[in-house]
Amino acid sequence: MATLALIVGLALLSSLLYASLLKSVGSKGRREIPGPRGLPLIGNLTQLPKDSPWYTFTAWCKEYGPLTKFTIGNQEHVIVNTEKIANDLMRERGNIYSSRPQVPMAAQLLSRNMRPVLLPYGAVWRNSRKLMHHLAMPATAKKYEPVQEEESVRVLYSLLQDSSQYEKWLDRYAAGLITRLGFGEKISTGEEPIVRRIYAVLDNLDRLINPTGFLVNIFPVLLWLPTWIAPFKREAARLHAEELDLFSSLVKGVEKRLSLGDPEAANTFSARWLGDKSTYGLTDDQAYYTLGTLFEAGAGTTSAAMKSFILAMVLNPASFKKLKDELDEVVGQSRMPNLDDIPNLPFLRACVKETLRWRPVTPTNIPHELICDDTYDGYTLKQGTIIQVNQWGIHREPELYPNPEEFLPERWLDTAYPTYQEPISKFPNLQGFSAFGFGRRICPGLHIAEKSMYLLTSRIAWAFQIEAKLGIVYKDDDYTPTGLSQPNWFDFKLVPRDGREAIIQQQILCEVLL
Repeated sequence: MATLALIVGLALLSSLLYASLLKSVGSKGRREIPGPRGLPLIGNLTQLPKDSPWYTFTAWCKEYGPLTKFTIGNQEHVIVNTEKIANDLMRERGNIYSSRPQVPMAAQLLSRNMRPVLLPYGAVWRNSRKLMHHLAMPATAKKYEPVQEEESVRVLYSLLQDSSQYEKWLDRYAAGLITRLGFGEKISTGEEPIVRRIYAVLDNLDRLINPTGFLVNIFPVLLWLPTWIAPFKREAARLHAEELDLFSSLVKGVEKRLSLGDPEAANTFSARWLGDKSTYGLTDDQAYYTLGTLFEAGAGTTSAAMKSFILAMVLNPASFKKLKDELDEVVGQSRMPNLDDIPNLPFLRACVKETLRWRPVTPTNIPHELICDDTYDGYTLKQGTIIQVNQWGIHREPELYPNPEEFLPERWLDTAYPTYQEPISKFPNLQGFSAFGFGRRICPGLHIAEKSMYLLTSRIAWAFQIEAKLGIVYKDDDYTPTGLSQPNWFDFKLVPRDGREAIIQQQILCEVLL
């Protein structure tokens, strides 16, 4: 063991000294982006919090500027804290800013360079993106609306039975949409083995992608260690086998049901690929990852946003009243709202967009990587720099979002605000909104997610009165500190509005969902 420790230590020291030498030579003549001073060899590693790093990123940018640099080991990171700079780099220069940093445990060892969200910019990513685009483009997304309608009714019915389990019902809604759309699998409780396995995959990815969670993520040179002395490699290999087995079994299950003439299977993401494999240029395993990890993009994000929406309504009763009044005027009491109503519900759309601004689901976004040297505003950014687009800070730019800590749907509807756009029948909407990423890496499922959120928020606000419970002190910052940002469980009062319970009961019977 002593010999092994010596070998690892020497390897780390050698790589750090070599990298430091390259850095000192390469930085001559460059105008350096400002940032906090780090320590020799490890950089700012000890200054980065384990939880909620977006607060630290935002504080650093207030001190050093909208472009702020920090390092982990020898790896340079640049925080982007304004929407203009993010658009200039990620959209206008997307051909060089659209790659992903290869976090060794998550990208190379766990995913074997097949997980789309972590793929570097290149042929495999483009082929994977092509498949995802065909599955989620607006014309195709319209075909999924009946499933979204059905699953939203199930949420209303479950909230009638027990609103204290709202987290479970919202998670089931998001999970149920993806399992049905992706694989034709209906879920009843959200606790089925398939759902538990999928959430285990999400938890493992969240753990392994932490840039400081494993030594190999800080010092990639450790990838050269043989498996027999690298327990992290054995763990990643086991988890890779488990998730690939899950993804492949889901797609193969669709293939089997297609051969039996199952109509539910015929309308799935998987069926689209199975029917036209040659179009996409993906190996079977690459396609399994593309289809299997759609759950990562759609399930947790929708559920987290919905929980923030409910919290916002509890904390802002005046906004909730405006939303109810709009629904009563446009939809009335005798039927549920549907997607055809959305153009006539601007305040609803404003509430959804403001929720995503006020409490972004991915406050630090997924990092990008620069693939060649570049210059911006006089600063030189070198190839391999990791770009951290800080959504939390961007959504709090006072020039763009006055009174940024306030939940103000009106900022999207009032001409006095810089975020106002016309026509109101179209704006506000979520198209191109920074909450869904930037440039070529924007969320491919945006059109589906937008409809899912509009539909469920409108139906919950139409069906129920949402109020704070007396005696409870609510905190608007009691959120999960890692992974997808969502409020921790909170208690609130939810009561059916007059006549709505009977309509929900009738609808659930008509859909034959239970």
